[in-house]
Amino acid sequence: MNKFENGFMLGASTAAHQVEGNNTNSDYWLMENMEYSQFVEPSLDAVDHYNRYEEDIKMLADAGLNTYRFSVEWARIEPEQGKFDEKEIEHYRKMIKCCRDNGVEPVITLMHFTSPVWLIKLGGWDNEQVVELFANYAGYVAKQLGSEIKYICTINEANMRLQIGALMERFKKQMMAKMANAAKSGGDSMEGQVQVGLNLSDPMEKMKLAAMENAKVFGDPQPHTFVSATDANGDMIVIKAHQAAKEAIKAVNPDIQVGITLSLHDCQYIEGGKERADSDWNEEFSHYVPYIKDDDFFGLQNYTRTTYGPDGIVPVPEGTPMTQMDYEVYPEALEHVIRRVHEEMPNVPIMVTENGIATADDKQRVEFIDKAIEGVQSCINDGIPVIGYCHWSLIDNFEWQKGYALTFGLCAVDRKTQIRAPKPSLKHLGGYLK
Repeated sequence: MNKFENGFMLGASTAAHQVEGNNTNSDYWLMENMEYSQFVEPSLDAVDHYNRYEEDIKMLADAGLNTYRFSVEWARIEPEQGKFDEKEIEHYRKMIKCCRDNGVEPVITLMHFTSPVWLIKLGGWDNEQVVELFANYAGYVAKQLGSEIKYICTINEANMRLQIGALMERFKKQMMAKMANAAKSGGDSMEGQVQVGLNLSDPMEKMKLAAMENAKVFGDPQPHTFVSATDANGDMIVIKAHQAAKEAIKAVNPDIQVGITLSLHDCQYIEGGKERADSDWNEEFSHYVPYIKDDDFFGLQNYTRTTYGPDGIVPVPEGTPMTQMDYEVYPEALEHVIRRVHEEMPNVPIMVTENGIATADDKQRVEFIDKAIEGVQSCINDGIPVIGYCHWSLIDNFEWQKGYALTFGLCAVDRKTQIRAPKPSLKHLGGYLK
């Protein structure tokens, strides 16, 4: 095992809504608990990280890891527009102190998919007003916590809205083709084409009923949550929100290192597929470069590859190992994506803020980690400034619309008792530090 040099940030990631539990002021909480919800189950207590963070952070540190990336929840901190909850900001201050007490570097994310309900009722992430509102929230967090943290990710997977937009277009075309008997029934699942737990199995009738319920709850049959499809205009709103938040943070403490995270596939191609592969890479990454090239670091998130041919995405060959998320097991993708990002942003340090595998086989997870880390170390040996690697995820958690069935964690949890059971992969990952 080749170990990282001292100073390398090696750890694991979580997101508030996926682990804390009872995030009752968020858009997701309402959507999960609707009668016609697209979620297979609600988050409820999740894995009770809100009350058990000390145990979880100590577990991370005891395994030899030195970094914990987690999100602070906007819906908790600002449950009503302009009204901040001091009790909740104090909660996150205690989490940061717990990290410090255990020799762990906290990396916080300000927005990891979930938003306050009041924001969505105002038009959510397709309303230009969100730029100012998010900056105001970011400034508040920086004022309250900025003397205690070095790294802030503003927005998690800022390109997710475009990815979902493209996915839903393909979904609509597939549905139309089925209705016209222009394609065989069934076909390849598309849920594995995006790096977030989506449920595309609901019948059209249920989706219509859900839209009616959304209209009652949010005032819009298609609420503009962060994980909803958007176009180039909505994408630009997200970019502006990142830039405004960065400015607000720097105004409070210019020494805080600020970056954004993007969900990136290793876009490969066979004969006839280069143009489409390059186009999708541009949509996923390249078009953001002018807006993020001056950031302090870049949060890179990768799980797999996508291969393109003359007719678009090429199906994975039969018999290929697949994850529970229905995409290919391909840890080599991380190295390829790091190198490609560095080519386009050579002066920006890279932090791998997510990389992992949904599997019930922890031996497979260990093998995935070894191959991914080998790629990271190869990049570092070639002079690429990779400053950290945070595995997704510290603990098995709520995988959005897919519920609790998918297991990404380095630690299992019995949700009836909330008892933690660290997997061998946790200690194995920690072994890469000197």
